[in-house]
Amino acid sequence: MSADASEATRPPRRTRRRAATALAGLALAAAGAGTLVSCGSDDGGGGASPTPRPTAPDTAAFSGTPPSALASLGESVKESARAAASAAASSASARASEFEASVSAEVARANAAAQKELADVDGRGNATADVSLTGKPKSQTGGLLAVVVNITNSTDATASYAVQVDFRDSSGKVVETRFVGAEDLAPGKKAHPLAISRKPPEPQLTAVVAKAQRY
Repeated sequence: MSADASEATRPPRRTRRRAATALAGLALAAAGAGTLVSCGSDDGGGGASPTPRPTAPDTAAFSGTPPSALASLGESVKESARAAASAAASSASARASEFEASVSAEVARANAAAQKELADVDGRGNATADVSLTGKPKSQTGGLLAVVVNITNSTDATASYAVQVDFRDSSGKVVETRFVGAEDLAPGKKAHPLAISRKPPEPQLTAVVAKAQRY
């Protein structure tokens, strides 16, 4: 084919330039669309999915004031302490009653005899030198005020003893009197009965030997 024939079959240069420009525009448009799709819907891990914000509870549905955890704990501790204190007081009272009852059962007859013997004694009696008092720990008496009456037969013959113990307040006033006794003590032998006050622990009382008679 001759060059003239080939040139005749080609489209005009203006037409070719327009076609090239159109193709370039389509390519740019496709590239832009791809970029938009990649940025907006990339599920491959490039962009993080938005996290929904937490929503505050609707307090309008609540009635009253929500309880404080600290306040609830404090009330629980107080209630436990009150229960423990009540149980301890009841236990101490029971122990005191049991202690006093057991002691009274053992020495009731001797104490009654001592009170009867001292009824006719003038002054402090003939045996105060043979008697002394020793305090007894309240932990051993259920909280009661009690003293050990130490009686020693200092004679060379068997003898019985009657002792009056007065419990006095801080002013010296006698607020309670107890009687204890020891019967048929051999020479040089000792007895240790208890004189127990039934008064409350406060105010503090002092025990003294008011009378002691040997018979």
